[in-house]
Amino acid sequence: MHSINQRIAEELGVRPQQVAAAVSLLDEGSTVPFIARYRKEVTGSLDDTQLRHLEERLRYLRELDERRASILASIEEQGKLTAELAREINLADTKTRLEDLYLPYKQKRRTKGQIALEAGIGELADALFADPTLNPQEQAERFVDAEKGFADVKAVLDGAKYILMERFAEDASLLERLRSFLKSEASLSARVVPGKESEGAKFSDYFAHDEALHSVPSHRALAIFRGRNEGILSASLTVGEEQPGSLHPCELMISERFAIRNQGRAADKWLAEVVRWTWKVKLYSHLETDLFGELREKAESEAISVFARNLHDLLLAAPAGAKVTLALDPGLRTGCKVAVVDATGKLLDTATVYPHAPRDDWNGTLATLGKLCAKHRVELIAIGNGTASRETDKLAGELVKLLPELRMTKIMVSEAGASVYSASELAAREFPELDVSLRGAVSIARRLQDPLAELVKIEPKSIGVGQYQHDVSQLQLARSLDAVVEDCVNAVGVDLNTASAALLARISGLNTTLASNIVSFRDAHGAFRSRAELKKVPRLGEKTFEQAAGFLRVMNGDNPLDASAVHPETYPLVQRIAQDTGRDIRTLIGDSSFLRQLDPARFTDERFGLPTVTDILKELDKPGRDPRPEFKTAAFQDGVESLKDLQPGMILEGVVTNVTNFGAFVDIGVHQDGLVHISALSEKFVKDPYEVVKAGDIVKVKVMEVDIPRNRVGLSMRMSDTPGEKVDGPARGQGRGGQPRGGNTPRSERHSSQDKPAPANGAMANLFANARSLKKK
Repeated sequence: MHSINQRIAEELGVRPQQVAAAVSLLDEGSTVPFIARYRKEVTGSLDDTQLRHLEERLRYLRELDERRASILASIEEQGKLTAELAREINLADTKTRLEDLYLPYKQKRRTKGQIALEAGIGELADALFADPTLNPQEQAERFVDAEKGFADVKAVLDGAKYILMERFAEDASLLERLRSFLKSEASLSARVVPGKESEGAKFSDYFAHDEALHSVPSHRALAIFRGRNEGILSASLTVGEEQPGSLHPCELMISERFAIRNQGRAADKWLAEVVRWTWKVKLYSHLETDLFGELREKAESEAISVFARNLHDLLLAAPAGAKVTLALDPGLRTGCKVAVVDATGKLLDTATVYPHAPRDDWNGTLATLGKLCAKHRVELIAIGNGTASRETDKLAGELVKLLPELRMTKIMVSEAGASVYSASELAAREFPELDVSLRGAVSIARRLQDPLAELVKIEPKSIGVGQYQHDVSQLQLARSLDAVVEDCVNAVGVDLNTASAALLARISGLNTTLASNIVSFRDAHGAFRSRAELKKVPRLGEKTFEQAAGFLRVMNGDNPLDASAVHPETYPLVQRIAQDTGRDIRTLIGDSSFLRQLDPARFTDERFGLPTVTDILKELDKPGRDPRPEFKTAAFQDGVESLKDLQPGMILEGVVTNVTNFGAFVDIGVHQDGLVHISALSEKFVKDPYEVVKAGDIVKVKVMEVDIPRNRVGLSMRMSDTPGEKVDGPARGQGRGGQPRGGNTPRSERHSSQDKPAPANGAMANLFANARSLKKK
């Protein structure tokens, strides 16, 4: 049996020593961001992606070893542990294989087979299995015993049948072979529950659906499982079509495993019935449950991966920067909520205006907003993208023209999750006197200034960039998304003197309590002048300081290195570089031409290797550099504000809001995200939509079709596409077979920020055919 470290090393394609070093650091309490950034020499420069995989596999394999030890102890206690069985258990490399081996020894409720064994019928079962020439009816007569519950020959033979069935069904080798066969040959079949056609219309693509189990994509699997959970669909495993008088392939495999052949002997027919019942009664439902569980687990893993990827891109979206911002949270009857925040995100002013129906106070609203903008010297206008957003965007456009001297810029901002923040305990503590709806406006303003700093205040799964997030393991989802948030926050770093407690809590080594202690200390003693002052914060010890310090920035502090990603433990190295080069540290920082001439190997020693020195020289070149891209905005076309304004063939600019396995959703400013199906993302073949786009990208799209009654928009990123035209070959389409341009996917697979199976977002009916043809392949 490979050691855990060796197995992980093989999976990652790295040396076991690297894995051992990383495992040791994790066990000591080091975080992935800290290890990836500041312990490169120790781990051989494992990056954060490798370390996250390592951490996940380490958890699984340790759980596997714990279960292995428990199983070995249980079988040993029963006095049934042989050397061969122990070897097989020690070689088991998955939890499924381990449980298969344990099945015959597992404590279980009293079964029909056990009852028959207690009545002494095991002798009959063994005799008929060993010698099929024996006559079952004659042999069973001597085991008839009414007092033991076996009053006639039929009951006795049924008891013998259950004994063999349970024995066959607990054979680990047979289970492994059957499971492997079904994985490669079985189909997932979904059918509508009779009478549920109207109620389950959103699942209509799966009313009569068959697809090879091994090729079912995650979004289709989760859609079918959701339909089953809601009582709309039934789902089953099928292997070809049963032919009357012929053995099912799985029955044949059971017969081969136990050398059962029909040679016309007295017990052959009875043994064949045992095999048939073993498959239909004992193994089919068991394996179907297992394989559906594996399919769900795989689908959940992929869905969580998609969510994590989108969240990563959203959190690392370009910040508009430290500018005075006025936010407009659009509304009709209840009015538009207004909030003005200063360059640091501090709330300056609020208001509620009613520019739209039913009040239609357009001019009064412009006057109110104009006064606020002039009073606070507003630079940015953030407009929430919810109800009445395009009408409000038009209002903002007029406001910008009325005050040209302020040179304001208006930007549409996703308000997904803003209402969650507004009603949260965190928002209540921050703005106890402020109305909930106005808190949402504050959040919209701040997320324009710095998406990362604001979005960390919202539970990640409420941000609305996921796919079937309510159908997956909430523990796994939370673990994965928390890791993404941690990686993003630490990749950017935070200003120790301005960061909120919510943001600080995501820093390596810190938690909610320590983050609150830092903020309280800052409030009581004023701004931190150095990283070293962190050690004065209650309950913040040396280990925590080691993990956190490099990711915290002190701007304009006593030590210029405190504003960089250089870790305090390497300050002596920087001082030595400065001394050896005859420079002062302050003049050394930012001198690119000089720093790029230095040979990193010149400054290595026993403590600091080449990776650390190289990183330090890069950091001195551009201290505290932000890895996020330059801020850009999409320009929504004037006059295109709702679905009725769209026309096939229009070319529009939009923002990618979500990337799924089957395409990308794009906000083009009409209150419904349109879908660019994977087949319409590029002129080239696209296997993974993420290869082409990511959340936050600004893209140019062509409108392919518009379905107003069903609120659907089909888009293409191929400007040469013609709405409604078919594609004959792979040069223009997503492969051979004449698949249509544009894009669509079954309604139950589409994205929704509320995670409903049939949201309005989507593309057009011409791609239902595409989706169906893909399923059949």
